[in-house]
Amino acid sequence: MNYPKISIVTPSYNQGQYLEDTILSVLGQRYPNLEYLIYDAASTDNSVEIIKKYEKELTYWVSEKDKGQADAINKGFNRATGEILMWLNSDDVLMPNILNFIATQYNEKGDGIYFGNCLHFEEKNNGILVARGSNVAASFNSIPLELADTIIQPSSFWSRKVWFETGILNIDLNFGFDWEWFLRAKQNNISFYPLHKSISLYRIHEEHKSGVGGRKRQEELLKIYKLYNNRYANLYEYIINENFSFSLGERVVFRVLKLIYGKQLTRTHFLRKIKSKKYKEYTAKEIDIIKSML
Repeated sequence: MNYPKISIVTPSYNQGQYLEDTILSVLGQRYPNLEYLIYDAASTDNSVEIIKKYEKELTYWVSEKDKGQADAINKGFNRATGEILMWLNSDDVLMPNILNFIATQYNEKGDGIYFGNCLHFEEKNNGILVARGSNVAASFNSIPLELADTIIQPSSFWSRKVWFETGILNIDLNFGFDWEWFLRAKQNNISFYPLHKSISLYRIHEEHKSGVGGRKRQEELLKIYKLYNNRYANLYEYIINENFSFSLGERVVFRVLKLIYGKQLTRTHFLRKIKSKKYKEYTAKEIDIIKSML
């Protein structure tokens, strides 16, 4: 088998409690042509200590201040020399034998963006592990990328040529730079290859950036919508500025009815709240999907 060089960049900042799992998931692949680079943003926890533990197996690592996560990743890819590239955040984990699998796909199909499924997992305070899967191929084939980010970043790889044709990550973005990069690639007619295989484990925790972004994240995603699809941008703006809260009476009635009718009631209530004519041009599916981007 031909083993094209794979370069993986891990941006890291104060996630020492997860970092070792990430490193071992990469090194444990035992891929014969691996280039692994870690860019730590001057962490103040035990991250550097963990990195030094494995530095003999790393191609390069540094711990220094940067301009954000996208900047660290750009630095890594600027140094990387692999035919295949990806970044793996310091709280995510690769599934076993994935690098061999991706290499095989690349050998068969050539340049493009390869992306697969992901297992999302959350460790509760009581020690219980909650997990859910995904069907990225089905989502990507049925939902326009301009409507929702259906590609799960830690489950994606691309060729070196794709990186240079699409350009570096936008360092002015903090929450949606991966989605914006995929949209840019689509705009450049890059080939996308959805894979029916779980590629990574996506860790959900209290400090998870997407979960704590709040209004700042919504405003950033709105900017991305405006860059790539004005129609969806208008819908997203309507929704983030809408008041979908329940009155006291509605909350009481809703809880009773939900016991009877289940989760479907949540969607029904949401759609009934939308009374303005400005929503008439959008389908219920579009509204539901874009609401998931909140």
